[in-house]
Amino acid sequence: MHPDNKSKPILIYGPTASGKTARSLEIARELSPGGKPGAEIISADSMLVYRGMDIGTAKPSPEERKEIPHHLVDIRNPDQDWTVADFIAQAETLVPEIQNRNRTPIIVGGTGLYFWCLTQGFQFPMAEADPELRAILEEQAKHDALALHAELEKVDPAAAKRIHANDQKRLVRALEVFKLTGRPISEAQKERRPVLKEYQLIKMDLPREELYERINRRVDQMIERGLIEEVKALLLRGYTREMKSMQALGYKETIDFLSGIWGNPEDPAVKTIYIEELKKRTRNFGRRQMNWLKRLHA
Repeated sequence: MHPDNKSKPILIYGPTASGKTARSLEIARELSPGGKPGAEIISADSMLVYRGMDIGTAKPSPEERKEIPHHLVDIRNPDQDWTVADFIAQAETLVPEIQNRNRTPIIVGGTGLYFWCLTQGFQFPMAEADPELRAILEEQAKHDALALHAELEKVDPAAAKRIHANDQKRLVRALEVFKLTGRPISEAQKERRPVLKEYQLIKMDLPREELYERINRRVDQMIERGLIEEVKALLLRGYTREMKSMQALGYKETIDFLSGIWGNPEDPAVKTIYIEELKKRTRNFGRRQMNWLKRLHA
């Protein structure tokens, strides 16, 4: 599939190991005749933002990133948060900036939620959490959730109908939003807007058997390239399993392996168990990503 409109953003979505990076670079080169940049790539992968996490995320090489400008790669340390709201805010800025340079934005990745919010709509947080107010409401919810639910019913009957009194987390949030903004949360939740109204979507849809074979090869390549050593280095720098970034596929399994969850990590048989488990979990992850393919439409 070839891009048909240079000014229209190109979205490339697919599961892990489906060839997204190679396809994005191929298109970027097609749009850059004579080496003059005609495209820039925006990563839509929630893990590529983290520095030092290169092998396990299959990050584009420094040479590839030098050849074609890349955005949202290596912009956070592993102990820093990165959310869908952060991605959307960045995308809203980057897309027009790239277009103003007369280049095509190519948005590529495997985080389905990012693509859904880009094309179907995203709602930014209605109000920042207020720790003091939230603590008061949570205390009330513990002692008399029914009274709190009755209060919500007065100010936001639509939300009260949808939220059960036992669902204390959502009950507290709904009242928190109303008390902070004066607006019912049910009204604010209707304000969803897509970031992109026009775009070209390329789906990297492979037969399942082929995808699974590619995933198995990808995992073997990651081990050969030094995934275990990469994780050891991150742990030595003080990053821990509890951090959101270190919960990423490939990293949490490697931490489990190094901690001896499957036995002595020096035992070759244990290493084989770890590698097979990582392959299995990556195949499962790829299957979930493929489900997003059915939801996304051009």
